[in-house]
Amino acid sequence: MSFSNILINWYSSNKRDLPWRKTKNPYFIWLSEIILQQTQVKQGLPYYEAFVTEFPTVFHLAKASESEVLKLWQGLGYYSRARNLHFTAKYIVNELNGEFPNTYKGLLQLKGVGDYTASAIASICYEEATAVVDGNVYRVLGRYFGIETPINSTNGIKEFKTLAQELIDEKDPATFNQAIMEFGATQCRPKNPDCMFCPFQDSCVAYNKGTIDKLPVKLKKTKVKQRYFNFLVFLSEDKHTILEKREGKGIWQNLYQFPLIETEQHLDYDAFLKLAKAHPILKNKTFELHQYNNVPKVHKLSHQHLNTTFWTVSVESVENGIPFEKITEYPVPILIGKFIEGFEEFKD
Repeated sequence: MSFSNILINWYSSNKRDLPWRKTKNPYFIWLSEIILQQTQVKQGLPYYEAFVTEFPTVFHLAKASESEVLKLWQGLGYYSRARNLHFTAKYIVNELNGEFPNTYKGLLQLKGVGDYTASAIASICYEEATAVVDGNVYRVLGRYFGIETPINSTNGIKEFKTLAQELIDEKDPATFNQAIMEFGATQCRPKNPDCMFCPFQDSCVAYNKGTIDKLPVKLKKTKVKQRYFNFLVFLSEDKHTILEKREGKGIWQNLYQFPLIETEQHLDYDAFLKLAKAHPILKNKTFELHQYNNVPKVHKLSHQHLNTTFWTVSVESVENGIPFEKITEYPVPILIGKFIEGFEEFKD
């Protein structure tokens, strides 16, 4: 029996019951694929259901404000996905009359849609035989064929895509693509794969050579950058605080945060007080400063670690302040969101 037949047979008996597998509507497939980029199903499923409920069509999503989309996305991370999602929804509605492109090449023209997402939508919705290659697929193919080419190298990307394309069942590309992704997610897992009950056990190179833990090969990541964030949490006598919208192309673009002072290292109270006094909002003002967390909280992103300290700033009043009870209405990074949830002053 061929690789694809074994895989599809396994899938027919082991696939999870997921809502996006019950439709070929490109809007729902696109939405699920964007949410599941760099996100596990168990984390992404509630977000998918929330988006489908709030925005049942691409027209509803296009009409929403970016702030509404970011707020619903809050906590999922990699916020560029949400901004691209909203941008693309508006493009599809305004430029394509609400119709998704129905080919792999056409889908690639959409912002935020790369090879993997275009292949998934094209195969599932339009039965185009174009193979998906994601982390799960790299792992399955790398182990089964014993491929040692790094998956994040130029040669590796080409090699795995070519192999996946050769293996795909051209008569049923939708099922094949979903099957190989599901197999990698639930059977050929990164850690503790279920090799004892694997239908490919006899022919898997990695299993027979004892190299399961070594494949697939990935080049080392770039060095993680350490950054030091100090957030000023303003507390006025009339229960107002300050949130600022992050501009530019850096992390958390268009999300809201407390006024930020970034330093080159963690500062003690006296050293930070001098900086705070020079901040434009606090210059020549009377205030009380308290360090909320004694040890910086480390928030880990893919290429940088944010060593974060929250400082409460008690003042008589603030200009353009936000009432405490309104603060949860703003889209904020998960780091800020967790602080707000746990901070007693902001609770009703």
